[in-house]
Amino acid sequence: MSFLIYSFAWHLIRLMPEKSAYRLGDWISRYALSRDGRRVKRLRENLRIVMGDPNDAQLEKMLDLAMHSNLRYWIDTFRFPNWSAERMRSTVKVHNRALFDDLMGQGRGLIVALPHAGNWDHAGAFFCAEGFPLVTVAEHLKPERLFRKFLAYREAMGMEVLDLDGKVMGQLEARLREGRLIALVSDRDLSASGVIVDFFERKAKFPPGPARLAITTGASLITAYVSYTEEGIHVDFSEPINTVNRSGIIEQQVDAITQEIARNFERGIRSRPQDWHMLQRVFIEPDTSSRSGNGS
Repeated sequence: MSFLIYSFAWHLIRLMPEKSAYRLGDWISRYALSRDGRRVKRLRENLRIVMGDPNDAQLEKMLDLAMHSNLRYWIDTFRFPNWSAERMRSTVKVHNRALFDDLMGQGRGLIVALPHAGNWDHAGAFFCAEGFPLVTVAEHLKPERLFRKFLAYREAMGMEVLDLDGKVMGQLEARLREGRLIALVSDRDLSASGVIVDFFERKAKFPPGPARLAITTGASLITAYVSYTEEGIHVDFSEPINTVNRSGIIEQQVDAITQEIARNFERGIRSRPQDWHMLQRVFIEPDTSSRSGNGS
């Protein structure tokens, strides 16, 4: 049923006139807000935390913006194959592009950690078109046919998508040693290996992968925050995170680097909280946050 629903939406929204498709996205957003289901409640709570306990009116206004942003992502996704290469490239603005080009030119590979914000697929397609084929990782969705559909969608943009269920760290290390660009969505990891970080004065779990890859391969590590503009997206690259000459065993180094990633994500989310599409649990409840962070 999930596969049929997504496939139908993908086909219908791609065939609709563009303005009608985005109006449909706005209607779905308003309908979801009126239902106030579990995922909307989770988004509201996440926004309340990152906004620093706003009043009710401020929170509901931001929630409305965030749901519209989230539906814009899905309409973009379904319609993206209709876009021309010129439209895809001309609607992207990049901060710190010279830094990105310099790091990629060093030939050691580059790791970009980013949160679920804006349209990260649009950003990935842009850099593939710019001559930087991107490697990323995808969680294995169920049903299998739906996972394969999203896989084909991203591969059509020029990305190489590795299955998170596989031996992915070894594959990523090999790609970095080839000088490739690795982009990893890194603002949520509820597995046993997740690193506990301070995030908006709460505890959250982030994946250790970006930090560990930087340590083991010597590749540079930066973060990015992707947000929406009226015409497209804005990609904000950070300065490189220091990953060398750190004290402590590797697990302690991974913890410290992952905490810096979290701090960078905070700055991006504070700048445009409505574009952080986090409708899932990310903050650890108080009674489960006593464990210290480790990157094992």
